[in-house]
Amino acid sequence: MAESDPVDAAPQRDDEDDHDLLTYGEAGVRLHEEIRAQQRLVAQLEESGASEVSAARQRLEALEEALERNRRQPINDENFERFFGFKGSATRNT
Repeated sequence: MAESDPVDAAPQRDDEDDHDLLTYGEAGVRLHEEIRAQQRLVAQLEESGASEVSAARQRLEALEEALERNRRQPINDENFERFFGFKGSATRNT
């Protein structure tokens, strides 16, 4: 596992999000949940000495990398049109 736990500050689901879209926020929440589950699996496999631990660690690393990509690429006013294909502005939760 990386030095700093990428799931320390887990985002919360926003009931105002459009439920027809997988938003960055919802993707982040799902990634946090999956990372926690994968961390538990890795710990169980390590404890039992199972041979699948290497594959489980690789998946955990991939999930953590996906979380970092998700954090780096939020939709903002500058990239909104390029991402969605029409003019608009990013919704802000303030």
